[in-house]
Amino acid sequence: MAAPVLILSQGAKRETGRKAQVGNIKAAKAVADVIRTCLGPRSMLKMLMDPMGGIVMTNDGNAILREMHVQHPAAKSMIEISRTQDEEVGDGTTSVIVLTGELLAVAEPFLEQQMHPTVIINAYRRALEDIVKLTKEKFGINVDTSKDAEITKIVNSSLGTKFIKKWSDLACKIAIKAVRTVFMEENGRTEIDIKRYAKVEKVPGGTIEESCVLDGIIINKDITHPRMRRRIENPKILLLDCNLEYKKGESQTSLEIAKEEDFSRILELEEAYIKQICSDIIALKPDIVITEKGVSDLAQHYLVKNNITAIRRVRKTDNNRIARACGATVCHRTDELREEDIGTEAGLFEIRKIGDEYFTFIVKCKNPKACTILLRGASKDILMEVERNLQDAMCVARNIMIDPKLVPGGGAIEMALSQALDQKARSVPGIQQWPYQAVARALEIIPKTLVQNCGGNSIRTLTALRAKHASDCNTWGVDGESGKIVDMNEFNVWDPVSVKLQTYKSAIETAILLLRIDDIVSGMKKKEEKPQSKREE
Repeated sequence: MAAPVLILSQGAKRETGRKAQVGNIKAAKAVADVIRTCLGPRSMLKMLMDPMGGIVMTNDGNAILREMHVQHPAAKSMIEISRTQDEEVGDGTTSVIVLTGELLAVAEPFLEQQMHPTVIINAYRRALEDIVKLTKEKFGINVDTSKDAEITKIVNSSLGTKFIKKWSDLACKIAIKAVRTVFMEENGRTEIDIKRYAKVEKVPGGTIEESCVLDGIIINKDITHPRMRRRIENPKILLLDCNLEYKKGESQTSLEIAKEEDFSRILELEEAYIKQICSDIIALKPDIVITEKGVSDLAQHYLVKNNITAIRRVRKTDNNRIARACGATVCHRTDELREEDIGTEAGLFEIRKIGDEYFTFIVKCKNPKACTILLRGASKDILMEVERNLQDAMCVARNIMIDPKLVPGGGAIEMALSQALDQKARSVPGIQQWPYQAVARALEIIPKTLVQNCGGNSIRTLTALRAKHASDCNTWGVDGESGKIVDMNEFNVWDPVSVKLQTYKSAIETAILLLRIDDIVSGMKKKEEKPQSKREE
């Protein structure tokens, strides 16, 4: 008998066929089970500790999975879809994981019955096409984005499942005002860049009720010289990203001086250079100079003499926000400064002390296209969670302004789609009918989980909900607080179409991807040999 041929290295581990598929499904279900209790208004929080000893307390699916260190490749791809969901639409990170886990769980019996994964995949693809079509055409409702009350309703339903729901009215106002501030329309293109232009400044202390959106910018900086003005009304602001000090060498620079006069000459040149820079700035008569780099003592002296306030080492992102808020242009060289580069749209510049730190406020801007959200709260952990919740709320407001279409929330859209797919399954030819129907069953996991998380009877509630949807009541869903079934038209829980579509696409495509895998090869790292001790006995 011929000796077996070894292709893989000795330490490599290989799983093939059914074993690999079952392993992937189990891993996906395990991740989904961790996240499942985080869905809905009665959701539980997870407490995670990172290696540095920091604590994260949250019920945001993406934040939890980001902190978890998993080894299984299928579990890693589950974490990836949660991140994609967060980057694309900012909400629905928990739903997408729960739904993916269920889609894989319902595929397991078909694999055990020796059905080929390609058949299941084709049925899933067909179901996804129908889901997208039905959501857009049959269940989508248009909304008027010019009315704040309409958007508040939608943002409220996103915040209902979060820690901040007690202050949801305040959070809605903050989210909508911030999104309206950064809303820009140029050449028929709508741009709402929350990440870059709506900065959240967290200041521990005070109460959450003190949080607000400023009509301008706040930065955690103080003035560079004690004699500079700390409050200026209608300031002229100049923004720079160059040094206000003599040029230093990029690397270690050495000078050889032959005569003593040369040393004083070098100092004179440095002083003359700084004087020239300052005179370029002083010629424009600004009230405030903000630079991303340093300001030397000599430059401070010249600026103080001319009653100009200077702030140094401001982050580039903060500088860009100030430019958008007060209409200034960030300049790169002082010899190219022009009058139109100066920002004049800010109403007030003020340095205030909050807690132990000084903050620079540039507020009362006429038409700011950037803003800062000032968050107050009891502790750092609470502020981190409130910030995550606010980011979700702002993303929902942004999605609605870009694509003003809604679907009923509280598991109503999932139940309606499940009912519609169930009826369509009868017209699906051949063996594909069963996996197609399984997608319809899998969608019911969202209302089912909502009922389970608030301690209701899931079988009874889902049966009652199915009966409602069978009699064409498409807007009936689950009240996540009590576990009863309610009409979403009266209960006012709505979700943006863009969030739901992204959830279904991500979930079904990830399920398809994981079902396609039939071989997992994991190369084991070689253990480093321990160096032998010098003294051998």
